[in-house]
Amino acid sequence: MIQLFHVSKNYEGAASALTDVTFKVAKGEFLFITGPSGAGKSTLLKIIFGSEAPSQGQIIIDGRNYVKIPPKEIPLLRRRIGFVFQDFKLLPNKSVFDNVALSLKIMGVNPRDIKKRVLRMLSYVKLQHRANFNPLSLSGGEQQRVAIARALVKDPAIILADEPTGNLDPALSNEIMELFKEVNNKGTTVIIASHDKGLIDRFGKRTVHIENGRLVN
Repeated sequence: MIQLFHVSKNYEGAASALTDVTFKVAKGEFLFITGPSGAGKSTLLKIIFGSEAPSQGQIIIDGRNYVKIPPKEIPLLRRRIGFVFQDFKLLPNKSVFDNVALSLKIMGVNPRDIKKRVLRMLSYVKLQHRANFNPLSLSGGEQQRVAIARALVKDPAIILADEPTGNLDPALSNEIMELFKEVNNKGTTVIIASHDKGLIDRFGKRTVHIENGRLVN
């Protein structure tokens, strides 16, 4: 489903963020990308998401080469990918409901379907009773579940998560990871960047390790 061939990413005036990265992710797989802070995990996820372009190499998702696609078509392809950020990135001037609904509004889904899908997703993450709350009034674990609901509401084929448990205590981290596991069990491809070795070991999924922008065994 996802194939990266010799992907490198260079930023002007800085060391290479990624160097010659090659790996594949099967459809429906659950994959961890691990490594120390600053290793290149976030950059790798951004390249898969299409918000960053590689300096070199190829990235193929569902048979389409993202490097050769016109930039104006990338947002359309990104609709099939949900992204969960470590710092949530919830909009403080909008309710929980409106945060989750945002991507559907951008996609032009009609209001009746938006309401149905958002409430169903909030129920799924056990936050339907918080729909009208300001997200900043919620706990860290609740905010992360809102972020997951926002990523899932558009029924993506792929979920990317960048250190989704980095700001949570162990009990909440487990709860969030169980959500990702459940999503994966329904057929969604899940890729999670994390440096939490204990968490990764508990889930026993395939792991890709990255250091200084390079894959290591």
